[in-house]
Amino acid sequence: MEPPDAGIGARGAPRLLWLAFLLTVHPGVQAEVHLSVPSLVEVMQGELVTLDCTVLENLDQYMLEWFLTDRSGTRHRLASAEYRNSKLQGSVDDSESRSPPYQLDSQGRLVLAEANVGDERDYGCVVKAGAAGTAEATASLRVFAKPEPPEVSPNKGTLSVMEELAQEIATCTSRNGNPAPQISWYRDGQHLKVPMEMNQDRYMTSRTVREASGLLSLTSTLYLRLHKKDRNASFHCAAQYNLPSGRHGRLDSPTFHLTLHYPTEHVQFWLGSPSTTEGWVREGDSVHMLCQGDGSPSPEYIFFRLQNGEEQRVGVNLQGNLTLTSVHRNQSGTYACSVEDYDAEDHVQLVKTLQLRVAYLDPLELSVEEQLPVFLNSSLTPIHCSAHGLPKPTLHWTKDSVPLGDGPTLSISDITFDSAGTYLCEASTPTVPLLSRTRSFRLLVQGSPELKPLEMEPKPKDGWTEGDEVRLACSARGYPEPTLTWSQRGGTPPEPSGGPGWVSSVLTLKVSSALGREGVSCEASNVHGKTSHVFHFGTVAPQMAQAGVAVMAVAVSVGLLLLVVAAFYCMRRKGRPGCCRRAEKGAPPPGEPELSHSASERPEHTGLLIGGASGGARSGSGGFGDEKPSLDLTPWTCGTRPAGLRPLPSAAYRALPSFLHRHGLGLGRVQ
Repeated sequence: MEPPDAGIGARGAPRLLWLAFLLTVHPGVQAEVHLSVPSLVEVMQGELVTLDCTVLENLDQYMLEWFLTDRSGTRHRLASAEYRNSKLQGSVDDSESRSPPYQLDSQGRLVLAEANVGDERDYGCVVKAGAAGTAEATASLRVFAKPEPPEVSPNKGTLSVMEELAQEIATCTSRNGNPAPQISWYRDGQHLKVPMEMNQDRYMTSRTVREASGLLSLTSTLYLRLHKKDRNASFHCAAQYNLPSGRHGRLDSPTFHLTLHYPTEHVQFWLGSPSTTEGWVREGDSVHMLCQGDGSPSPEYIFFRLQNGEEQRVGVNLQGNLTLTSVHRNQSGTYACSVEDYDAEDHVQLVKTLQLRVAYLDPLELSVEEQLPVFLNSSLTPIHCSAHGLPKPTLHWTKDSVPLGDGPTLSISDITFDSAGTYLCEASTPTVPLLSRTRSFRLLVQGSPELKPLEMEPKPKDGWTEGDEVRLACSARGYPEPTLTWSQRGGTPPEPSGGPGWVSSVLTLKVSSALGREGVSCEASNVHGKTSHVFHFGTVAPQMAQAGVAVMAVAVSVGLLLLVVAAFYCMRRKGRPGCCRRAEKGAPPPGEPELSHSASERPEHTGLLIGGASGGARSGSGGFGDEKPSLDLTPWTCGTRPAGLRPLPSAAYRALPSFLHRHGLGLGRVQ
């Protein structure tokens, strides 16, 4: 049997717990507990969310719970934790309603991984601290999603500006954003203030759709009443969206243009290339006429020519251009362009005209032939140049590119050689560039040549010396072209130089005493006469240094010849006593006759010997049967005349002293 108090104690335990619970919730005994919970949490879709619930008092024990309030107002507990002995132990009650599931960290914070639009709810945090009291706070979670770039679908039809009501322009869609984006419209970069209410001028409609993902898509359609000024306008739409912390973003669509139908109001008709400021075109060019109306779509263009009060159609197309290939002067006149636009108003002038003026210039005519020969010092009748063209051309005369004057007539008087040359008549039209013609003739002045000697090069300072090199030049002109000749050989053929009509020849030679006396003449001649010039050198000094060198060279040569002859003679006479030595005075050696040296002796006994064929070929080592004759200047001092040698002829012997004297050897009579 249990003690009485035991049953009471057993039955009283639940009552004590219930009493403690009542004390915690009873207003009369509730203590004040404070929590720190953010009222608003903003994140981007896909980010990690951490909801904080902090107890500000220092409590030894309390119970923390997280609740979710759905859209109907019902609360569902998500997680709970108990704080005891400085530790917080918790658990997640709802682990299947969300993926990834809710989590509770070690500090009692509710964690939502990869936030999505479905997490946008109010999350309540409740803390029960027994006698200390109970506190509750709520955190609102907002999840933002950046929408996709807007897609625009313009009206691809032809929109008429004559329509009096607003027409559908384009539809713009911005998908998958949160919260729903706002769409605005722009024309040429300027924002269009478009109301939502329908009217005749402009308005737009909007429609929001929640996708299966929970994200929002917005579609906006623009309606405008169009005008002609919108034909080149650029349109686009933009989606504005919200971001956390009050920030905003904007995405723009590609631009687009509209195809409009509007009537023609103005027509232009002008002359394309080539043209001048005064509307002239050159004969032979290809001419382009351009006609442009400001209507759309492009109307039909009809081109015609007005001639003798009649319209002659010359072209029809949609491009508005007419080309005349190799235009002729006969095609000058009035041309018209007509724009076929039946929507144009009655007061609009749809026909325009222009005046085509074809400029031309015929070949020039001269009153003389291409070559005009005249005589020197004569007079020339005026020369006429005729030009026919439109507009009226102007005439200019030039001679060898040097201007002479203007006008159709050229007068030349006092004909000189300077008058010769090429004369050019040029016709041009200042109002039509590149339209010009030329005609030329060559004036040939006939007469006796004009000679111009040039200075001698190099110029002597102290007079000329024999052997100096000099360069002489002569120039002449005339018609027919003169011939240049020199009194000395070596002149170059005449070549053009020194100006129109001039020819020149150059002679290079060495100065001698004969040139100093006679000079060098240059002569120019043609069928009409001749003229000449003589170059004088004056006194020409001898070139002493060079003359001495020449004499010395001759002397050395003769000396070497004598030595060679003596050497051969000794070789022939070797073995004989007394040979190859100077003859001694006295009796001759035995067996040899005494030779006489008087002038009356025969030359072959007192003169030189020359070897000849009469000697024949000798046997032994001393034979020279095939040798050429050799000159022997050695006196006969060794007896008889050497075999194989014959005396030098008397005439040669007598000429030898004069030869040596003429070369300055001064050897006197040969002994």
